[in-house]
Amino acid sequence: MKSQKLKIENRKGLLLNAILELPANQKPNYYAIFAHCFTCSSSLSAVRHISRALTKEGFAVLRFDFTGLGKSEGDFADSHFSANVEDLLDVHSYMSENFDIPTLLVGHSLGGAAVLVAASKLKAVKAVATIGAPAHVDHVKHHFSHGIEAVKEKGEVEINIGGRPFKINRDFVEAFDKTDLPEVIKQLRKPLLVMHSPTDRIVGIENAKIIYKNAMHPKSFVSLDDADHLLINENDSRYVGDVIGTWAKRYFPNIENEMLSTEGEQLVGHLNIIEDNFTTSIQTKNHTLIADEPLSVGGNDFGPSPYEYLNAALAACTVMTLKMYAERKNWDLKEVFVYISHSRIHSDDLNIDVDRPKYLDHISKKLKFVGNLDDQQKERLKEIASRCPVHKTIASEVIFDTKVIHT
Repeated sequence: MKSQKLKIENRKGLLLNAILELPANQKPNYYAIFAHCFTCSSSLSAVRHISRALTKEGFAVLRFDFTGLGKSEGDFADSHFSANVEDLLDVHSYMSENFDIPTLLVGHSLGGAAVLVAASKLKAVKAVATIGAPAHVDHVKHHFSHGIEAVKEKGEVEINIGGRPFKINRDFVEAFDKTDLPEVIKQLRKPLLVMHSPTDRIVGIENAKIIYKNAMHPKSFVSLDDADHLLINENDSRYVGDVIGTWAKRYFPNIENEMLSTEGEQLVGHLNIIEDNFTTSIQTKNHTLIADEPLSVGGNDFGPSPYEYLNAALAACTVMTLKMYAERKNWDLKEVFVYISHSRIHSDDLNIDVDRPKYLDHISKKLKFVGNLDDQQKERLKEIASRCPVHKTIASEVIFDTKVIHT
């Protein structure tokens, strides 16, 4: 999976911070937009987990910060509900012009209400999913009810929401009373998935009942048992993403992500030289990887470089070997960090005596241990780090057997 950072200009000329999450093969079948909750941002862990779970089903997911929130430009006072819907419409337009038309909208909490309204204005949207969404837009007014009277008197005041200061004004307050969400839902007539926790203390489960009751078929409801409103538990948010991805398949054409066959080998690498420059697809039996070259040498930087994968294999093997050794010795090793770099260094600089001075492959491996270990134990772990299978393979003479497969 690879993500792209974007800046999207809305109708007010403000730049919205956005991240486009792509499937592992960089070739999405469909595009989706995710709208975050009230006063949150697209960097919320639940938003990331849900978006990345959807990429496994072939979706590219655009998650962005509403005006005045996260890393987007503007003031929070301009982030009222109507502005949220406008941001969604502007983001949808940008994606349609620069990538492909988003056909799935997903919204969390007030973002769920916003995608319902946006979907009613976008014919291209085929399906909508809400997570912990309120049935009435003015539901969130309780967050700033303590400042409403002051706004009437002063026009603009600073209030505290969730421990953070925000400025609100009359337009901000009044915009939450302008949308009849139940009526919008009645007229929506698009496949709708309503997901809600029966123990949600922020937006009660009765909201899901109202949304579901007003929606026309096809509609579905999934209970998020024991989940909190923000889906802080990673398992809850990943479950939400998996369910949405599975549910959406019913309403989208069945397009299989092309998977490479390993032809009985451990993995296969494939490069379409005409279309993909250096971007190489790598497929094992169960996993898809992407390799690329950095921008500095003409690549697209969609994945690690070949030598970074070599370093990664060595790093993974090293820490796994150290874990097994420490557990066998019953040592108090809690965490292992290994820092690896590959370079080419001249033998003279390495003070190595060779028949002919030349450049040699050099791998730097630095270890950091977390745990109650004495110096002798650390030194022993350093020795064991050189005995992991990948380390020994790289350090030994390797016999290659290369053949051409005739097609």
